[in-house]
Amino acid sequence: MPWTLTRSLDTFAETVGDLLGADPVRHTVPLTLLAVLRATGASAISDEPARYGWHAGDSGQVDGAFFQTPPFPLSVTALPAGSASALIRLLAEDGGLPDAANVSSDDAAAFSAAWVGATGGGTTVAQRQRLHRLGRLVPPDPAPPGAARVAGPDDRELLVEWSTAFDREAHTRARDNERTVDDRLSHAGLTLWESGGQPVAMAGRTRDAAGVVRVAGVYTPPAHRQRGYGAGVTAAVTQAALDAGASAVVLFTDLANPTSNAIYQRLGYRQVEDRVLLDLHLPG
Repeated sequence: MPWTLTRSLDTFAETVGDLLGADPVRHTVPLTLLAVLRATGASAISDEPARYGWHAGDSGQVDGAFFQTPPFPLSVTALPAGSASALIRLLAEDGGLPDAANVSSDDAAAFSAAWVGATGGGTTVAQRQRLHRLGRLVPPDPAPPGAARVAGPDDRELLVEWSTAFDREAHTRARDNERTVDDRLSHAGLTLWESGGQPVAMAGRTRDAAGVVRVAGVYTPPAHRQRGYGAGVTAAVTQAALDAGASAVVLFTDLANPTSNAIYQRLGYRQVEDRVLLDLHLPG
């Protein structure tokens, strides 16, 4: 079978390293995952075991990869033509089909057709995402009132609360935000925007992975919106990543949110690729 499955992080990293490293911007998510797990261990994400895999073509060269770290969906980094059905069979034989999958928009139709053929079920689009890469940072002008500061342990309760609110509003899968916040605090990866002596917005950034840093979890509570705080904290986090030596800064947006997409474009972010989150249904 051209797909191989493993639960060994080291085996996965060694096998797919060249594939991921050839385009670290598009592969920001798996590269970040590897960086987190190497730095903190699997417990930073979940108590459930992750599974990883890769696809090798006729020449033996790795040309596809996937990973699944519960509670997150299956993420297919690269899906060679005609390989989706074999991947679904492999996952079923391993003891469990996923209930959601994140795939390139170019692969969504093929994956959906393979899922229907293999399971008799169906798929629905849960979200359409766009990956952006910073061109040249253009800070908001005029800048919003206040200033950014790196969050610390004393901010933990607020950060967990806001991270949970972000997931709820974004309709993302529930995650253990205490683990996420603790991991990001460990590398100064969370920033607050303060105005009038109180926090009014936050943004996170991932560890540098192959020169790429991803801005994530930008959130402004409803009472503080439409004042530019989200743009201010995003620009601050972006500049901090550049100052720390990142060769590329990226972020994902929900294409159903035109407001945030417009803000990031004004800050200098440009489209790279689109991805689709599919909910996967079994018959009955």
